[in-house]
Amino acid sequence: MQLNNPSPSLHNEDLAPATERKWGAFSIFNVWTSDVHSLWGYYLAASLFLLCGSFLNFVIAIGIGSLVIFVLMTLVGNAGVRTGVPFPVLARASFGTFGANVPALVRAVVACFWYGAQTAAAAGAIVALLVRSPGMLEFHQTSHFLGHSTLEVICFLAVWAAQLAIIQNGMETVRKFQDWAGPAVWIVMLVLAVYLVVKSGTFSFGAEIPQDVLVQATAGAGVTATPGSAAALAAVAATWITYFAALYLNFCDFSRYATDEKALMKGNLWGLPVNLLAFCLVAGVTTTAAYSVYGEVLLHPEQISAKFDSWFLALLAALTFAVATLGINVVANFVSAAFDFSNTFPSKISFKGGGYIAAIISLVLYPWAPWETGAANFVNFIGSTMGPIFGIMMVDYYLIRKGRVDVNALYQENGEFRFQSGWHVKAFVAFGVGIVFSSILPTFTTVLPAWWGTYGWFFGVAVGGAVYFVLRAGQK
Repeated sequence: MQLNNPSPSLHNEDLAPATERKWGAFSIFNVWTSDVHSLWGYYLAASLFLLCGSFLNFVIAIGIGSLVIFVLMTLVGNAGVRTGVPFPVLARASFGTFGANVPALVRAVVACFWYGAQTAAAAGAIVALLVRSPGMLEFHQTSHFLGHSTLEVICFLAVWAAQLAIIQNGMETVRKFQDWAGPAVWIVMLVLAVYLVVKSGTFSFGAEIPQDVLVQATAGAGVTATPGSAAALAAVAATWITYFAALYLNFCDFSRYATDEKALMKGNLWGLPVNLLAFCLVAGVTTTAAYSVYGEVLLHPEQISAKFDSWFLALLAALTFAVATLGINVVANFVSAAFDFSNTFPSKISFKGGGYIAAIISLVLYPWAPWETGAANFVNFIGSTMGPIFGIMMVDYYLIRKGRVDVNALYQENGEFRFQSGWHVKAFVAFGVGIVFSSILPTFTTVLPAWWGTYGWFFGVAVGGAVYFVLRAGQK
Protein backbone atom coordinates (compact mmCIF):
# COMPACT_ATOMS: atom_id res chain seq x y z
CA MET A 1 0.00 0.00 0.00
CA GLN A 2 1.00 3.62 -0.48
CA LEU A 3 1.88 5.34 2.81
CA ASN A 4 0.89 8.94 3.40
CA ASN A 5 3.84 11.03 4.67
CA PRO A 6 5.27 8.46 7.11
CA SER A 7 7.30 9.82 10.02
CA PRO A 8 11.07 9.34 9.48
CA SER A 9 11.40 8.12 13.08
CA LEU A 10 9.05 5.23 12.29
CA HIS A 11 9.75 4.36 8.70
CA ASN A 12 12.36 3.12 6.27
CA GLU A 13 12.18 1.06 3.11
CA ASP A 14 12.67 -2.23 4.95
CA LEU A 15 10.01 -1.56 7.60
CA ALA A 16 7.43 -0.37 5.05
CA PRO A 17 4.58 -2.71 4.06
CA ALA A 18 5.81 -5.42 1.70
CA THR A 19 5.12 -4.70 -1.95
CA GLU A 20 6.64 -7.83 -3.51
CA ARG A 21 4.70 -10.95 -2.53
CA LYS A 22 6.69 -13.88 -3.92
CA TRP A 23 6.51 -16.37 -1.05
CA GLY A 24 4.19 -19.18 -2.11
CA ALA A 25 3.18 -22.25 -0.09
CA PHE A 26 6.51 -23.98 -0.82
CA SER A 27 8.54 -21.08 0.59
CA ILE A 28 6.33 -20.87 3.68
CA PHE A 29 6.73 -24.63 4.13
CA ASN A 30 10.50 -24.18 4.05
CA VAL A 31 10.38 -21.50 6.74
CA TRP A 32 9.40 -24.37 9.03
CA THR A 33 11.88 -26.90 7.68
CA SER A 34 14.57 -24.28 8.28
CA ASP A 35 13.29 -23.42 11.73
CA VAL A 36 13.01 -26.89 13.24
CA HIS A 37 15.66 -28.94 11.39
CA SER A 38 18.56 -27.80 13.54
CA LEU A 39 20.88 -29.49 16.02
CA TRP A 40 18.82 -28.33 18.99
CA GLY A 41 15.55 -29.03 17.14
CA TYR A 42 16.71 -32.59 16.46
CA TYR A 43 17.70 -33.10 20.11
CA LEU A 44 14.35 -31.83 21.36
CA ALA A 45 12.34 -33.77 18.77
CA ALA A 46 14.17 -37.03 19.52
CA SER A 47 13.86 -36.49 23.29
CA LEU A 48 10.15 -35.75 23.18
CA PHE A 49 9.52 -38.68 20.86
CA LEU A 50 11.20 -41.12 23.25
CA LEU A 51 9.47 -39.60 26.30
CA CYS A 52 6.08 -40.38 24.77
CA GLY A 53 6.66 -44.08 25.47
CA SER A 54 4.79 -45.45 22.45
CA PHE A 55 3.90 -44.57 18.86
CA LEU A 56 0.25 -43.88 19.78
CA ASN A 57 1.28 -41.54 22.58
CA PHE A 58 3.65 -39.79 20.17
CA VAL A 59 0.83 -39.18 17.69
CA ILE A 60 -1.37 -37.81 20.48
CA ALA A 61 1.16 -35.54 22.24
CA ILE A 62 3.21 -34.27 19.31
CA GLY A 63 0.13 -34.27 17.06
CA ILE A 64 -1.90 -32.07 19.40
CA GLY A 65 1.10 -29.82 20.03
CA SER A 66 1.73 -29.44 16.30
CA LEU A 67 -1.92 -28.57 15.62
CA VAL A 68 -1.83 -25.87 18.29
CA ILE A 69 1.36 -24.48 16.73
CA PHE A 70 -0.38 -24.49 13.34
CA VAL A 71 -3.36 -22.52 14.67
CA LEU A 72 -1.22 -19.93 16.48
CA MET A 73 1.15 -19.44 13.55
CA THR A 74 -1.76 -19.03 11.18
CA LEU A 75 -3.26 -16.34 13.43
CA VAL A 76 -0.10 -14.24 13.50
CA GLY A 77 0.72 -15.14 9.90
CA ASN A 78 -2.60 -13.85 8.61
CA ALA A 79 -1.94 -10.55 10.38
CA GLY A 80 1.32 -10.33 8.43
CA VAL A 81 -0.36 -11.12 5.10
CA ARG A 82 -3.11 -8.55 5.64
CA THR A 83 -0.93 -5.69 6.84
CA GLY A 84 2.35 -6.48 5.08
CA VAL A 85 4.35 -5.22 8.08
CA PRO A 86 7.06 -6.91 10.22
CA PHE A 87 6.65 -7.76 13.90
CA PRO A 88 8.00 -4.53 15.49
CA VAL A 89 5.69 -2.41 13.31
CA LEU A 90 2.64 -4.57 14.06
CA ALA A 91 3.47 -4.28 17.77
CA ARG A 92 2.92 -0.51 17.50
CA ALA A 93 -0.84 -1.11 17.32
CA SER A 94 -0.88 -2.51 20.87
CA PHE A 95 2.25 -1.07 22.55
CA GLY A 96 2.42 2.35 20.90
CA THR A 97 4.62 3.79 18.18
CA PHE A 98 7.69 4.00 20.43
CA GLY A 99 6.61 1.53 23.12
CA ALA A 100 6.83 -1.22 20.48
CA ASN A 101 10.61 -1.01 20.83
CA VAL A 102 10.36 -2.80 24.19
CA PRO A 103 8.91 -6.09 22.90
CA ALA A 104 11.11 -5.74 19.80
CA LEU A 105 14.27 -5.45 21.89
CA VAL A 106 13.17 -8.33 24.16
CA ARG A 107 12.94 -10.43 21.01
CA ALA A 108 16.28 -9.05 19.76
CA VAL A 109 18.11 -9.96 23.00
CA VAL A 110 16.94 -13.56 22.73
CA ALA A 111 17.74 -13.62 19.00
CA CYS A 112 21.32 -12.36 19.47
CA PHE A 113 22.03 -14.90 22.19
CA TRP A 114 20.73 -17.83 20.17
CA TYR A 115 22.32 -16.49 17.01
CA GLY A 116 25.69 -17.04 18.67
CA ALA A 117 24.64 -20.36 20.20
CA GLN A 118 23.36 -21.77 16.90
CA THR A 119 26.45 -20.53 15.03
CA ALA A 120 28.64 -22.32 17.58
CA ALA A 121 26.51 -25.48 17.23
CA ALA A 122 26.87 -25.49 13.44
CA ALA A 123 30.61 -24.91 13.80
CA GLY A 124 30.75 -27.79 16.28
CA ALA A 125 29.24 -30.16 13.73
CA ILE A 126 32.04 -29.27 11.31
CA VAL A 127 34.68 -29.62 14.02
CA ALA A 128 33.34 -33.10 14.87
CA LEU A 129 33.94 -34.08 11.25
CA LEU A 130 37.41 -32.54 10.93
CA VAL A 131 38.84 -34.10 14.10
CA ARG A 132 38.39 -37.54 12.54
CA SER A 133 41.72 -36.67 10.91
CA PRO A 134 44.65 -37.31 13.33
CA GLY A 135 46.37 -34.10 12.21
CA MET A 136 43.26 -32.00 12.78
CA LEU A 137 42.64 -33.70 16.13
CA GLU A 138 46.14 -32.78 17.30
CA PHE A 139 45.64 -29.19 16.09
CA HIS A 140 42.29 -29.07 17.91
CA GLN A 141 43.84 -30.28 21.15
CA THR A 142 47.04 -28.22 21.15
CA SER A 143 46.17 -24.84 19.60
CA HIS A 144 43.88 -22.42 21.44
CA PHE A 145 42.62 -18.86 20.89
CA LEU A 146 40.03 -16.69 22.68
CA GLY A 147 39.28 -19.46 25.16
CA HIS A 148 38.47 -22.01 22.44
CA SER A 149 40.50 -24.32 20.27
CA THR A 150 41.79 -22.49 17.21
CA LEU A 151 39.94 -24.99 15.02
CA GLU A 152 36.66 -24.10 16.75
CA VAL A 153 37.34 -20.39 16.22
CA ILE A 154 38.08 -20.91 12.51
CA CYS A 155 34.90 -22.95 12.00
CA PHE A 156 32.81 -20.44 13.98
CA LEU A 157 34.09 -17.56 11.83
CA ALA A 158 33.43 -19.55 8.64
CA VAL A 159 29.82 -20.28 9.62
CA TRP A 160 29.36 -16.72 10.88
CA ALA A 161 30.54 -15.33 7.53
CA ALA A 162 28.36 -17.76 5.56
CA GLN A 163 25.26 -16.47 7.34
CA LEU A 164 26.14 -12.89 6.47
CA ALA A 165 26.51 -13.92 2.85
CA ILE A 166 23.04 -15.48 2.84
CA ILE A 167 21.38 -12.35 4.20
CA GLN A 168 23.46 -9.90 2.14
CA ASN A 169 20.81 -9.30 -0.50
CA GLY A 170 17.77 -9.22 1.76
CA MET A 171 14.73 -11.42 2.23
CA GLU A 172 14.60 -12.71 -1.34
CA THR A 173 17.99 -14.38 -0.79
CA VAL A 174 16.61 -15.90 2.42
CA ARG A 175 13.70 -17.38 0.45
CA LYS A 176 15.99 -18.89 -2.18
CA PHE A 177 18.30 -20.36 0.47
CA GLN A 178 15.38 -21.94 2.32
CA ASP A 179 13.82 -23.34 -0.84
CA TRP A 180 17.09 -25.19 -1.51
CA ALA A 181 18.14 -26.09 2.03
CA GLY A 182 14.77 -27.35 3.31
CA PRO A 183 14.33 -30.25 0.85
CA ALA A 184 18.07 -31.05 0.88
CA VAL A 185 18.09 -31.49 4.66
CA TRP A 186 15.01 -33.73 4.52
CA ILE A 187 16.58 -35.98 1.87
CA VAL A 188 19.81 -36.44 3.82
CA MET A 189 17.94 -37.04 7.10
CA LEU A 190 15.99 -39.85 5.45
CA VAL A 191 19.19 -41.35 4.03
CA LEU A 192 20.83 -41.37 7.47
CA ALA A 193 17.69 -42.81 9.10
CA VAL A 194 17.46 -45.64 6.56
CA TYR A 195 21.20 -46.37 6.92
CA LEU A 196 20.95 -46.76 10.69
CA VAL A 197 17.68 -48.73 10.61
CA VAL A 198 19.17 -51.17 8.09
CA LYS A 199 22.39 -51.46 10.10
CA SER A 200 20.48 -52.10 13.33
CA GLY A 201 18.10 -54.55 11.68
CA THR A 202 15.17 -53.09 13.66
CA PHE A 203 12.48 -50.46 13.26
CA SER A 204 11.30 -49.54 16.75
CA PHE A 205 10.16 -46.66 18.88
CA GLY A 206 12.51 -46.73 21.86
CA ALA A 207 10.90 -49.42 24.04
CA GLU A 208 14.24 -51.25 24.35
CA ILE A 209 15.97 -48.26 25.99
CA PRO A 210 16.03 -48.71 29.81
CA GLN A 211 13.87 -46.04 31.45
CA ASP A 212 16.58 -44.81 33.83
CA VAL A 213 18.98 -44.37 30.89
CA LEU A 214 16.28 -42.60 28.88
CA VAL A 215 15.35 -40.20 31.70
CA GLN A 216 18.98 -39.24 32.27
CA ALA A 217 19.67 -38.70 28.55
CA THR A 218 16.58 -36.53 28.00
CA ALA A 219 16.88 -34.40 31.16
CA GLY A 220 17.68 -31.31 29.09
CA ALA A 221 14.25 -31.41 27.44
CA GLY A 222 12.68 -30.30 30.73
CA VAL A 223 10.09 -33.11 31.05
CA THR A 224 10.37 -34.59 34.55
CA ALA A 225 7.32 -36.89 34.54
CA THR A 226 7.56 -40.65 33.97
CA PRO A 227 7.89 -41.40 30.22
CA GLY A 228 4.56 -42.43 28.71
CA SER A 229 2.44 -41.07 31.58
CA ALA A 230 -0.37 -38.57 31.07
CA ALA A 231 1.69 -35.90 32.83
CA ALA A 232 4.62 -36.60 30.50
CA LEU A 233 2.42 -36.38 27.40
CA ALA A 234 1.00 -33.03 28.53
CA ALA A 235 4.51 -31.74 29.25
CA VAL A 236 5.75 -33.01 25.87
CA ALA A 237 2.97 -31.15 24.04
CA ALA A 238 3.54 -27.98 26.09
CA THR A 239 7.32 -28.09 25.58
CA TRP A 240 6.88 -28.57 21.83
CA ILE A 241 4.47 -25.62 21.61
CA THR A 242 6.70 -23.39 23.74
CA TYR A 243 9.73 -24.20 21.58
CA PHE A 244 8.21 -21.95 18.92
CA ALA A 245 7.53 -19.02 21.29
CA ALA A 246 9.91 -16.67 19.48
CA LEU A 247 8.44 -17.38 16.03
CA TYR A 248 4.89 -16.70 17.24
CA LEU A 249 5.99 -13.10 17.55
CA ASN A 250 7.95 -12.56 14.37
CA PHE A 251 6.44 -15.02 11.89
CA CYS A 252 4.80 -11.99 10.27
CA ASP A 253 8.36 -10.97 9.27
CA PHE A 254 7.98 -13.79 6.69
CA SER A 255 4.24 -14.10 6.12
CA ARG A 256 4.14 -10.47 4.96
CA TYR A 257 5.79 -11.69 1.75
CA ALA A 258 3.23 -14.48 1.17
CA THR A 259 1.20 -14.27 -2.03
CA ASP A 260 -2.09 -14.60 -0.11
CA GLU A 261 -3.71 -16.23 2.93
CA LYS A 262 -4.44 -19.42 0.98
CA ALA A 263 -0.73 -19.92 0.24
CA LEU A 264 0.05 -19.20 3.90
CA MET A 265 -2.50 -21.75 5.10
CA LYS A 266 -1.22 -24.43 2.72
CA GLY A 267 2.44 -23.77 3.60
CA ASN A 268 1.66 -23.81 7.32
CA LEU A 269 -0.37 -27.01 7.03
CA TRP A 270 2.44 -28.94 5.35
CA GLY A 271 5.20 -27.17 7.26
CA LEU A 272 3.75 -27.54 10.76
CA PRO A 273 1.54 -30.51 11.71
CA VAL A 274 2.69 -32.69 8.78
CA ASN A 275 6.37 -31.72 8.77
CA LEU A 276 6.69 -31.62 12.56
CA LEU A 277 5.20 -35.08 13.06
CA ALA A 278 7.43 -36.50 10.32
CA PHE A 279 10.55 -34.79 11.69
CA CYS A 280 9.95 -36.04 15.23
CA LEU A 281 9.29 -39.54 13.90
CA VAL A 282 12.51 -39.62 11.86
CA ALA A 283 14.56 -38.17 14.74
CA GLY A 284 13.11 -40.69 17.19
CA VAL A 285 13.52 -43.72 14.92
CA THR A 286 17.08 -42.66 14.04
CA THR A 287 17.99 -42.27 17.71
CA THR A 288 16.47 -45.65 18.56
CA ALA A 289 18.33 -47.35 15.71
CA ALA A 290 21.57 -45.65 16.80
CA TYR A 291 21.03 -47.08 20.31
CA SER A 292 20.73 -50.58 18.86
CA VAL A 293 23.89 -50.10 16.80
CA TYR A 294 26.14 -48.22 19.25
CA GLY A 295 24.61 -49.05 22.65
CA GLU A 296 24.22 -45.39 23.60
CA VAL A 297 21.37 -42.86 23.59
CA LEU A 298 22.78 -40.37 21.08
CA LEU A 299 20.32 -37.50 20.95
CA HIS A 300 22.70 -35.07 19.27
CA PRO A 301 23.16 -35.81 15.55
CA GLU A 302 26.83 -34.84 15.57
CA GLN A 303 27.35 -37.59 18.18
CA ILE A 304 25.82 -40.09 15.77
CA SER A 305 27.83 -38.88 12.77
CA ALA A 306 31.04 -39.15 14.82
CA LYS A 307 30.36 -42.90 15.08
CA PHE A 308 30.09 -43.47 11.34
CA ASP A 309 32.84 -45.58 9.79
CA SER A 310 32.21 -43.96 6.42
CA TRP A 311 33.89 -40.58 5.85
CA PHE A 312 31.29 -39.83 3.19
CA LEU A 313 28.34 -40.36 5.55
CA ALA A 314 30.08 -38.38 8.27
CA LEU A 315 30.69 -35.51 5.82
CA LEU A 316 27.10 -35.67 4.60
CA ALA A 317 25.75 -35.55 8.16
CA ALA A 318 28.04 -32.71 9.26
CA LEU A 319 27.21 -30.54 6.25
CA THR A 320 23.50 -31.32 6.53
CA PHE A 321 23.16 -30.23 10.12
CA ALA A 322 25.45 -27.25 9.61
CA VAL A 323 23.18 -26.09 6.77
CA ALA A 324 20.07 -26.86 8.83
CA THR A 325 21.39 -24.82 11.73
CA LEU A 326 22.21 -21.95 9.37
CA GLY A 327 18.58 -22.13 8.33
CA ILE A 328 17.15 -21.74 11.82
CA ASN A 329 19.64 -18.98 12.59
CA VAL A 330 18.52 -16.98 9.57
CA VAL A 331 14.81 -17.59 10.20
CA ALA A 332 14.53 -17.41 13.99
CA ASN A 333 17.38 -15.09 14.88
CA PHE A 334 19.00 -13.05 12.11
CA VAL A 335 15.84 -11.76 10.39
CA SER A 336 14.09 -10.95 13.64
CA ALA A 337 17.02 -9.07 15.16
CA ALA A 338 17.55 -7.19 11.88
CA PHE A 339 13.99 -5.84 11.87
CA ASP A 340 13.98 -5.26 15.64
CA PHE A 341 17.15 -3.16 15.64
CA SER A 342 16.05 -1.31 12.50
CA ASN A 343 12.81 -0.39 14.27
CA THR A 344 14.66 1.47 17.04
CA PHE A 345 16.20 4.04 14.65
CA PRO A 346 14.59 3.53 11.23
CA SER A 347 16.23 6.57 9.66
CA LYS A 348 19.71 5.35 10.65
CA ILE A 349 19.49 1.54 10.73
CA SER A 350 18.33 -0.51 7.74
CA PHE A 351 17.37 -4.18 7.75
CA LYS A 352 20.89 -5.07 6.65
CA GLY A 353 22.37 -2.77 9.29
CA GLY A 354 20.24 -4.39 12.00
CA GLY A 355 21.48 -7.78 10.87
CA TYR A 356 25.08 -6.63 11.09
CA ILE A 357 24.46 -5.43 14.65
CA ALA A 358 23.10 -8.85 15.62
CA ALA A 359 26.02 -10.61 13.96
CA ILE A 360 28.60 -8.38 15.67
CA ILE A 361 26.97 -8.90 19.07
CA SER A 362 27.14 -12.68 18.61
CA LEU A 363 30.78 -12.37 17.58
CA VAL A 364 31.61 -10.27 20.66
CA LEU A 365 29.90 -12.84 22.90
CA TYR A 366 31.77 -15.79 21.40
CA PRO A 367 34.94 -15.68 23.56
CA TRP A 368 32.77 -16.03 26.67
CA ALA A 369 30.27 -18.47 25.07
CA PRO A 370 27.50 -17.53 27.53
CA TRP A 371 25.27 -20.21 25.94
CA GLU A 372 27.51 -22.78 27.65
CA THR A 373 27.02 -21.21 31.10
CA GLY A 374 24.24 -20.16 33.43
CA ALA A 375 23.53 -17.20 31.15
CA ALA A 376 21.19 -19.53 29.24
CA ASN A 377 18.85 -19.38 32.24
CA PHE A 378 18.80 -15.59 31.99
CA VAL A 379 17.95 -15.69 28.31
CA ASN A 380 15.25 -18.31 28.88
CA PHE A 381 13.82 -16.02 31.54
CA ILE A 382 13.76 -13.14 29.06
CA GLY A 383 12.30 -15.47 26.44
CA SER A 384 9.40 -16.46 28.71
CA THR A 385 8.26 -12.84 28.65
CA MET A 386 7.31 -13.36 25.01
CA GLY A 387 4.13 -15.13 26.16
CA PRO A 388 2.41 -11.97 27.45
CA ILE A 389 3.60 -10.02 24.39
CA PHE A 390 1.99 -12.57 22.07
CA GLY A 391 -1.22 -12.62 24.10
CA ILE A 392 -1.51 -8.82 24.07
CA MET A 393 -0.83 -8.52 20.34
CA MET A 394 -3.31 -11.22 19.33
CA VAL A 395 -6.04 -9.91 21.65
CA ASP A 396 -5.49 -6.43 20.27
CA TYR A 397 -5.55 -7.52 16.62
CA TYR A 398 -8.39 -10.06 16.69
CA LEU A 399 -10.61 -9.18 19.67
CA ILE A 400 -10.18 -5.40 19.96
CA ARG A 401 -9.65 -4.44 16.32
CA LYS A 402 -11.47 -7.41 14.73
CA GLY A 403 -8.59 -8.04 12.33
CA ARG A 404 -8.53 -4.50 10.94
CA VAL A 405 -5.63 -2.08 11.47
CA ASP A 406 -4.99 1.29 9.85
CA VAL A 407 -1.58 0.43 8.40
CA ASN A 408 -0.79 4.02 7.47
CA ALA A 409 -1.31 5.08 11.11
CA LEU A 410 1.41 2.62 12.19
CA TYR A 411 3.91 5.00 10.58
CA GLN A 412 2.48 8.26 11.97
CA GLU A 413 4.18 9.67 15.05
CA ASN A 414 1.10 11.65 16.08
CA GLY A 415 -1.59 9.29 14.81
CA GLU A 416 -3.93 6.70 16.27
CA PHE A 417 -1.16 4.69 17.92
CA ARG A 418 0.53 7.54 19.74
CA PHE A 419 -1.44 6.72 22.93
CA GLN A 420 0.56 8.34 25.77
CA SER A 421 3.46 10.06 23.95
CA GLY A 422 4.09 6.95 21.88
CA TRP A 423 3.62 4.49 24.75
CA HIS A 424 0.45 2.51 25.49
CA VAL A 425 0.29 2.33 29.28
CA LYS A 426 -2.50 -0.28 29.36
CA ALA A 427 -0.44 -2.67 27.25
CA PHE A 428 2.52 -2.29 29.57
CA VAL A 429 0.35 -2.88 32.65
CA ALA A 430 -0.92 -6.11 31.06
CA PHE A 431 2.64 -7.00 30.07
CA GLY A 432 3.88 -6.47 33.64
CA VAL A 433 1.12 -8.59 35.17
CA GLY A 434 1.69 -11.30 32.56
CA ILE A 435 5.42 -11.68 33.22
CA VAL A 436 4.77 -12.02 36.95
CA PHE A 437 3.05 -15.33 36.20
CA SER A 438 5.11 -16.42 33.19
CA SER A 439 8.59 -15.53 34.43
CA ILE A 440 9.05 -13.91 37.83
CA LEU A 441 7.10 -16.17 40.21
CA PRO A 442 8.15 -19.51 38.67
CA THR A 443 11.81 -18.42 38.36
CA PHE A 444 12.50 -16.56 41.60
CA THR A 445 10.00 -17.99 44.10
CA THR A 446 8.53 -21.30 45.28
CA VAL A 447 5.00 -19.88 45.55
CA LEU A 448 3.85 -21.79 42.48
CA PRO A 449 4.01 -25.59 42.02
CA ALA A 450 7.08 -27.06 40.31
CA TRP A 451 5.16 -27.98 37.15
CA TRP A 452 4.14 -24.35 36.56
CA GLY A 453 7.37 -23.49 34.76
CA THR A 454 6.61 -26.02 32.01
CA TYR A 455 3.44 -24.08 31.21
CA GLY A 456 4.72 -20.59 32.06
CA TRP A 457 4.46 -19.35 28.46
CA PHE A 458 0.78 -20.38 28.33
CA PHE A 459 0.00 -18.57 31.58
CA GLY A 460 1.79 -15.51 30.21
CA VAL A 461 -0.33 -15.55 27.05
CA ALA A 462 -3.58 -16.04 28.98
CA VAL A 463 -2.93 -13.56 31.81
CA GLY A 464 -1.34 -10.85 29.65
CA GLY A 465 -4.04 -11.14 27.00
CA ALA A 466 -6.91 -11.23 29.53
CA VAL A 467 -5.66 -8.21 31.49
CA TYR A 468 -5.19 -6.26 28.25
CA PHE A 469 -8.70 -7.16 27.06
CA VAL A 470 -10.26 -6.04 30.35
CA LEU A 471 -8.34 -2.75 30.33
CA ARG A 472 -9.32 -2.09 26.71
CA ALA A 473 -12.96 -3.25 27.06
CA GLY A 474 -15.31 -0.88 25.29
CA GLN A 475 -12.53 0.87 23.36
CA LYS A 476 -11.93 0.59 19.64
